[in-house]
Amino acid sequence: MSTTPLARTPWGLLLAASAILMVTMGVRQTSGLLIDPINASTGLSIAQISFSLAIGQFVWGAVQPLFGALADQRGPLPVLVSGGVLLAVGLVAATMMPSTWGLNLSFGLLMAAGAGAGSFSVLIGASSWRIPAHKRSMAAGIINAGGSLGQFLFAPLVQLLLTAFGWVRTLYALAVIVLLSLPLAWPLRKRAPRAEAGLGEESLRLQLRKALRERSYWCLHLGFFTCGVHIAFLVTHLPSEIAMCGLSPTVSSISIALIGLFNVAGSLTIGALGERFRMKWLLFWMYLSRAVLIAVYLVSPPTPTTFYVFAAALGFTWLATVPPTAGLVGKLFGPRHMGTLFGLTLLSHQIGGFFGAWLGGVALEYGGDYSWMWYGDMALAVVAALVNLPIREAPVTRAAAVNN
Repeated sequence: MSTTPLARTPWGLLLAASAILMVTMGVRQTSGLLIDPINASTGLSIAQISFSLAIGQFVWGAVQPLFGALADQRGPLPVLVSGGVLLAVGLVAATMMPSTWGLNLSFGLLMAAGAGAGSFSVLIGASSWRIPAHKRSMAAGIINAGGSLGQFLFAPLVQLLLTAFGWVRTLYALAVIVLLSLPLAWPLRKRAPRAEAGLGEESLRLQLRKALRERSYWCLHLGFFTCGVHIAFLVTHLPSEIAMCGLSPTVSSISIALIGLFNVAGSLTIGALGERFRMKWLLFWMYLSRAVLIAVYLVSPPTPTTFYVFAAALGFTWLATVPPTAGLVGKLFGPRHMGTLFGLTLLSHQIGGFFGAWLGGVALEYGGDYSWMWYGDMALAVVAALVNLPIREAPVTRAAAVNN
């Protein structure tokens, strides 16, 4: 198998990866719309349901390096197909076990693990070795845009299904959509070669040792942790925040859809800019902009227009942090074990996601609103911006790893 990246951009592969992410992220990122219907139907508290979703945030991240490593070693196809089946089973299982432990199992474990198998670490890892190094940020942006497009498309679809058929049939419909998407995994069936051109093979153990000793890699983890807090809190609790302002569920679905739509533009833009500018500065400005946007939102009147503008502006950076983060991991360590190493940064992202989803519910239950979560989000955004500044954008050599 050739270890040389393709001279042409493999558009078919990138579009297939993008479409898979569109489905898995579309299902996952609209879960906040289910909280109020499940609360009304089962009597479970918002905090209990939020905790199930928080478990899912953590599990989704925890499986990323595991599935990424499995895809690196065995190929992406079995991982993607198994994950799709697991996601569909989790969706159906949630309708049969509408209790605290049942939602912990279905939402928290099965759905999250299935969605994680069809997510960034596997999809970006499956394509990065076929892309020249200077185009990997752009390729990651294209794949990432698929996930954002899924959020844009699935938010109104899920809200429509909830209104017409209730949450149980909505989950059945989503399970069917997931199963119908499984053939999209076929173009990604090849696994990465065991050696990069001219470099020889480097074991996963050596790569991990090198990564764990590299300060820049830990800076990426810290910034991505904050990103996870932001995204999980908003995708889980924005519908409740909107409802507390006396606005209709339609405002929630439109807001979530706008986040996804504008992140398509953000992902493609940031992915392209990563070919021209230092990626750590892109991360710095995106994180800092979130602190400003939240501050503006907090002093604005709670109208539909406020939520739409806030969602659109925040959406531009929503998951646009993925292309430069993945690009920096590739720059530092190369593409051979990209699925594993980027998967570990996603684990940090989702540890933050656990706290974002869970603490949002705790703040609401004990404080009556989300004020302290908003203040915490602003502070974390500033910290995330600053922690990216020490990152260096140069390959970590074997000699450096040994000397350290």
